[in-house]
Amino acid sequence: MSVEDVSLRMRWARAAAVLIIVGVGVAAFILSYETLRDLAELARIEDRISWLFPVIVDGTIIQATVSVMVLSNRPDERLWFSWVLGVGAVVSVAGNSLHAFTDGRPLPAWQAAVIAAIAPIALLVDTHGGVMLFRAAQRKPVEEPVREAVAAPVPDLVPENEVPAIEAAEPEPVTVPLPAAPAVAVVAPVRPLRPARPVPVPVRPRPVQPMLPLAIGGA
Repeated sequence: MSVEDVSLRMRWARAAAVLIIVGVGVAAFILSYETLRDLAELARIEDRISWLFPVIVDGTIIQATVSVMVLSNRPDERLWFSWVLGVGAVVSVAGNSLHAFTDGRPLPAWQAAVIAAIAPIALLVDTHGGVMLFRAAQRKPVEEPVREAVAAPVPDLVPENEVPAIEAAEPEPVTVPLPAAPAVAVVAPVRPLRPARPVPVPVRPRPVQPMLPLAIGGA
């Protein structure tokens, strides 16, 4: 399946979804409108103005829905209209259920009083909602700061023939530390020893004894 076929199918699916939503919404509004109008007549509201009751209830729901979509960047106001949307939906559902429960009989006094109180409450809520929308339209939307990517500066390109010659830098002399010379012990010069002189020893003369004459030949 090509990309064009997928895109065509998506467009048809979106168009069908929009038509279904619009059709269901219109049908639901008509049924709710008729039911709430009949409920207003059972609450002793005149026939000529009973159509205003469904307009008040469903109109408030429509206003709250649109306001929630418009105020997507206003959390406080959006929360208010979300509550209004929820309460309006509860009132509409309760009114349709009450109409089926009564089975065409007039409502009791207290139920008629509740139905009659919905109109002024809706007026107060819708008026306050309109003021909030007006104030929100006058204020600037709060947006998160967008961080722009800072591009790195691009150096100017110089033609090759204009590039200046870069002289080679002479290497700086490197001083190599010499090893420390070993310590040399300084020895004092030794004088040579002189030969010892003989010490004269006095010799005493020995006495010479006179030799006696020897007799030779038996003399």
